[in-house]
Amino acid sequence: MFSREGPKPVYTAPVWSVPPSQKPPPASPYVSPPETAVPVKTRPLVAPPSDQPPRRQLLVGEFILEYELRRSTRRSIGFMIDDDGLRVTAPKRVSIAEIDEAIRTKQHWILSKLKERRERRAARLQKPPVEWIDGAQLPYLGADITLRLLMGGRNRSIYNPHTRELWITLMPGAGENLLKERVKTWYQQQAKELFGQRLDLYAGRLGVQYHSFGLSSAGTRWGSCTADRKIRLNWKLIHFSLPLIDYVVAHELSHILEMNHSQQFWDTVGLIYPEYEDAKNLLRKRSQELLVLFP
Repeated sequence: MFSREGPKPVYTAPVWSVPPSQKPPPASPYVSPPETAVPVKTRPLVAPPSDQPPRRQLLVGEFILEYELRRSTRRSIGFMIDDDGLRVTAPKRVSIAEIDEAIRTKQHWILSKLKERRERRAARLQKPPVEWIDGAQLPYLGADITLRLLMGGRNRSIYNPHTRELWITLMPGAGENLLKERVKTWYQQQAKELFGQRLDLYAGRLGVQYHSFGLSSAGTRWGSCTADRKIRLNWKLIHFSLPLIDYVVAHELSHILEMNHSQQFWDTVGLIYPEYEDAKNLLRKRSQELLVLFP
């Protein structure tokens, strides 16, 4: 299927392993270790200065909430939740007391998101890491595909949708990092093509035009839309089923008309994706279950 010369040998072990017949090169006879150890003066260990913004603590109900504070030129206070916890971005003119009060006002949302993030991280850590060998199972469009490794004269990536197999041809001696990069590149190529098609479809249904589209690798956001109609979608959405991809597409396109998350915004999403509430909840669940392939 891939060459007129017949099938090439299939890797049944990691492609970066060294064949048993090969031995490490002998040590050079011209370099010998010193006969006596040279005493070294030790110094007390001092932590290097941190470039990270300071973290603050705030008593919120029964909890002591720690957060990272960043100052910016933005006009309002923003909140971001990731695996490192809560990050607050605030204008320079806003006082600490005003920031703390804003946190208390949003405490229910913040605490629920922090709990959700902890559960997602714990679920990921419980899963065994992917073994990058022939026969590995990888997520693609809501189901698993099988990774097949071949040894050949040049690097190629071919996907067979009928057998749901991704064939990666590698040069002899290729390492794990190269293999992972090849698979990641293939994922991103599929994402760019598919996402572009879905954007055009739903933009037509909504009657809007977006300025441009690109892929992102954001850790906490599946998509974004700027005021000048530039849309970015996280390429890792390609792991999920098409209905979940369509939900994010509809979500970001709706921001062209409503740059907020008001009820009017969700009504706009509902015009082209009526099942958005179910999709939003399912996307949250699936993202917690997703294997970490490329940390």
